[in-house]
Amino acid sequence: MRRILFLVLTCFQLNAFAQSNASISISNTDLVISRHIYGQFAEHLGRGIYDGFWVDKNLPVQKQDRIRLDVVNALKKIKIPNLRWPGGCFADEYHWRDGIGPRTQRPKMVNTNWGGVTEDNSFGTHEFLALCKLLGCEPYIAGNVGSGTVEEMSKWIEYLNSNSSSTIAQLRKQNGHPEPYKVSFWGVGNESWGCGGEMTANFYADQYRRYAAYARNYPGAPLKKIASGANSDDYNWTEVCMKNIPNHTMWGLSLHYYTVPTGDWSKKGSATNFSEKEYFNTMVNCLKMEELVTKHSAIMDKYDPNKKVALVVDEWGIWTDPEPKTNPGFLYQQNSLRDALIAATTLNIFNNHCDRVKMAELAQTVNVLQALILTDKTKMLLTPTYHVFDMYKVHQDAKYLAVKLQTPDYNVEGKSIPAVNVSASQDATGKIHISLVNLDLNKAVSVSTQLKQIQWATVSGEILTSANITDINTFQQPSKLQIHNFTGAKKDEDNLSVTIPPKSVVMLELK
Repeated sequence: MRRILFLVLTCFQLNAFAQSNASISISNTDLVISRHIYGQFAEHLGRGIYDGFWVDKNLPVQKQDRIRLDVVNALKKIKIPNLRWPGGCFADEYHWRDGIGPRTQRPKMVNTNWGGVTEDNSFGTHEFLALCKLLGCEPYIAGNVGSGTVEEMSKWIEYLNSNSSSTIAQLRKQNGHPEPYKVSFWGVGNESWGCGGEMTANFYADQYRRYAAYARNYPGAPLKKIASGANSDDYNWTEVCMKNIPNHTMWGLSLHYYTVPTGDWSKKGSATNFSEKEYFNTMVNCLKMEELVTKHSAIMDKYDPNKKVALVVDEWGIWTDPEPKTNPGFLYQQNSLRDALIAATTLNIFNNHCDRVKMAELAQTVNVLQALILTDKTKMLLTPTYHVFDMYKVHQDAKYLAVKLQTPDYNVEGKSIPAVNVSASQDATGKIHISLVNLDLNKAVSVSTQLKQIQWATVSGEILTSANITDINTFQQPSKLQIHNFTGAKKDEDNLSVTIPPKSVVMLELK
């Protein structure tokens, strides 16, 4: 007889009559929350690479070559599984041969997408792969389809993955790496509907087939090719790609969606100065990710019912107006408790769609957009978003537990969104982790949980919250928002009772 675990949550807002019910069953479940959902993105943009990962040789911080090690160590702690590079829009104006060989001899270029600054190519292919080795993560390289050639991408793959005596493989060996790197994840272009070439869906699908045909597998290095997918709700793009590109030629199809607080790209809204109404509208836009993943997945199901092709959300996060008095082309923004709630909510959505979403990358890792880390010369701080990834790392490669949730609403000026969202998993040791997010700024949510047919002795937890939704970590006060022990959960025979404070992220562990 199969062992079945049921977890029923009954939630009610304090001083209200709304209630929530959720159930988790692990019977007949073979789904896993891929660790690659917790991936990151580092583009040649602003202070993301230069002055973020790759610093001046004279900066008095611990370094390996010019790679900043306090940043590396912070990312290792949260076990980032992959890092996407060199873009983004930069990828389709990047020519990889400019970034190999002696650094003093590398040609300079203008980064026309991001601020018109001079790119000296001192951080190139070997430097990126050295960074990935330090991080212990897999590299994800975005190839140049927009301004590149089939041969250029094909030779880049050969340069990195071939162990032959070909001229291009010998060049890698001459540049200091005798063994092939065996890079598996390759993006075939980026945002080909926009900055990656202004292509139509039909034209891109044909280009993908051509590029992918010459993206060869070398011994020990089978490629996982990722097609450049849709912008937000462009469902036609997904339809055309799934219809016209043979499934077996692509490991994944990408999706890009950013949470813009106002919904207006010309004036996106402040990262730190916003009202409850603005916060609410931001969360409405954040929750659209559920609709997007559901609808794009449904289209993919028509052509790929066995779900062999992954949905890869390789750019996501909140995009606000840049911080005042900073270069607007550098996309530097602060990171508040609101951003942490966005990260946690989005990761819950991805976890709950792990049958199709196999990979995702937050935009971006250091000093750009919804960054995990901010730096200022020798100073470094961890953002609230970083702490969410720290809490959620327990879900990586864990067995997915399906969640059904009914939740009270969070209401603002006659509009409503679900107050609570959740995902859950069971790790290899049998521990169960439940990640709960309360988006309501004003009301706690009480949770009464009935467990049947499960033996568990203890519950512990962590929480991320703060007094104000606009609270941030600064270089003067870098630890204002950090993870704390959560004491709002208790065991009463077979029942679990939890009270989730307003505007908080809670991670529970049952064992």
